Amino acid sequence: MTDAKSAKIKIENLSKIFGPKASALIPLLEQGIDRQTLQDKHQHVLALDNINIDLAEHSIEVIMGLSGSGKSTLIRHINRLIDPTVGNVIIDGENVCTMSDKALREFRQSKTAMVFQNFSLLPHRTVIDNIGFGLQMQKQSSKVIRERSYHWLERVGLKGFENNYPSQLSGGMQQRVGLARALACDADILMMDEAFSALDPLIRSDMQDILLQLQAEIQKTIVFITHDLDEALKIGDSIAILNQGKLIQKGSAEQILLHPADDYVSRFVADVNRTTVLRARSIMKAQSQAIAANSVIVQEEDTLKEVLHSMLTADSFNAVVTDDNGQCVGCIDSDMVAAAVNS
Repeated sequence: MTDAKSAKIKIENLSKIFGPKASALIPLLEQGIDRQTLQDKHQHVLALDNINIDLAEHSIEVIMGLSGSGKSTLIRHINRLIDPTVGNVIIDGENVCTMSDKALREFRQSKTAMVFQNFSLLPHRTVIDNIGFGLQMQKQSSKVIRERSYHWLERVGLKGFENNYPSQLSGGMQQRVGLARALACDADILMMDEAFSALDPLIRSDMQDILLQLQAEIQKTIVFITHDLDEALKIGDSIAILNQGKLIQKGSAEQILLHPADDYVSRFVADVNRTTVLRARSIMKAQSQAIAANSVIVQEEDTLKEVLHSMLTADSFNAVVTDDNGQCVGCIDSDMVAAAVNS
């Protein structure tokens, strides 16, 4: 769980107003002017409204919302592609917003890497040269560039395509090149802005699986932007939901499904298949009575779909929940599952 991890990125009191007189409108922002009033009376756009959020180290931190929610604007503040109107972005204790131009260039080259929705590959370069491009910008040796480029080419499943050009690849393969290029730089923070949204559903699912497999190995801090709730629930260790520039809720998939912060979040998650997201640990109760004779044994990380399958297979209404060491940590019955799924 991300609660046990320290914050890699701390975003504090961050607001962004787009318009020629943004700085002059800060007092109105501090007085609580709303987005619509700012636009109607002052012809300025409030893209982000007092965002405070911690993004945990070594986790996939999903920031999601519908179009216009401010999610892409927020991610661009992390490497200061956009300057805030007010607020700070603290990474490893250092304020990105006060960095000099030289320090910012070094920070972008060494600390962050980005994967874009439209792939952003160089059409005149081969696959292997595209993967090595970031390393060239870092002025790495030709030996390091070659070794890392071929390593990540193979890790994303593109061995044999190193001499192809982007135009000769499918969309999914092009995005694998983009992912390999970002990973080759070995940056602490990987930022992915709607990285898979242009892909067909099956290819998109494959890319999500690849990302999860790689993250289990590399343990980077990944900031992943999406408008797709199913994608967020599948890959996110933690999910932050934005609406009209405001942070509405941040938590695990289970926390958001079981305890939505407001009606907006409730509507957002209304159609989610809870059996594939909620886990035994999310709904179990402490064992306080004798274990039923025909109880099945499930693990705390099992989804409710897996719990139900175990119950139905054994013709049982009860389950004992165990941890990785096989120790009993709680119990579940069929009524509890039904209540969680239908709430």
